Amino acid sequence: MSTLYLVSTPIGNLGDLSPRAEETLRSVQRILAEDTRRSRLLAERAGATAPLVSVHAHNERERIDRILDWLGAGEDLALVSDAGTPLVSDPGGRVVGAVVEAGHRVVPVPGPSAVLAALVASGLPTGRFAFLGFPERKGRERGQLLERVARSEETVVLFESPQRLRRLLEDLREACGPERNVVVARELTKLHEEIVRGTLEEALRYYDNGPPKGEVTVVVAPSPTIGHPETDIEAVRQLAADLLADGTSPSRVAREVADRLDLARNEAYRIVHDLDTETDSE
Repeated sequence: MSTLYLVSTPIGNLGDLSPRAEETLRSVQRILAEDTRRSRLLAERAGATAPLVSVHAHNERERIDRILDWLGAGEDLALVSDAGTPLVSDPGGRVVGAVVEAGHRVVPVPGPSAVLAALVASGLPTGRFAFLGFPERKGRERGQLLERVARSEETVVLFESPQRLRRLLEDLREACGPERNVVVARELTKLHEEIVRGTLEEALRYYDNGPPKGEVTVVVAPSPTIGHPETDIEAVRQLAADLLADGTSPSRVAREVADRLDLARNEAYRIVHDLDTETDSE
């Protein structure tokens, strides 16, 4: 039976390419690569001589029939992304689904992952986590994602481009409150690796001088208020509404509500933000 291997590749440090990954790349008849130019360097390092075939977001669907033909002819194939574990915010999902449906074997060759590397280095809870990929840039979908992060009982991992990092941190501050803990991991496993830990407010101050350079992974702490049903949300909303009606600024209202009702600051900010938005829309 022919096999499609999903080969994890280094996210920066080439020394992270495992011996099994190298052996797999040398043994297959073809290597399916997101970017053949980048993957060719890796294949050469592994001593692989198989031809590289481009499979990316714009041609994945049309490549499926050819891939199934190769597998049907008895060829073993390897699928790699530009960096890290294939299919994680990268193309390949349609291919794998079609290969499974056709009855061929799909074998993972585990290895580097920016998601897991950032998570375990974050210092935040790792027992349960959610990976949400790249946030939508605008619209209702972005708002829903931010709300999901704000209410999450699990640590949340996100990808973001360095140019859009500050906006993401600002939006998370609004949704989660400025005191929610966050970790920004940059250039993981590379020479200039950097891990910034602190609150959302502190992270924003850190990037006051401009966006970071290189690949970025963001890890957000779970909500500290989820799972505490004793909190009287109606009482919180009423106090917040009264203070807003008196002309108190939303940020001051959130602090007052948190202090008076012993509520986590990020939850108070979220409730006040929701009320303020409702008032503006009326």
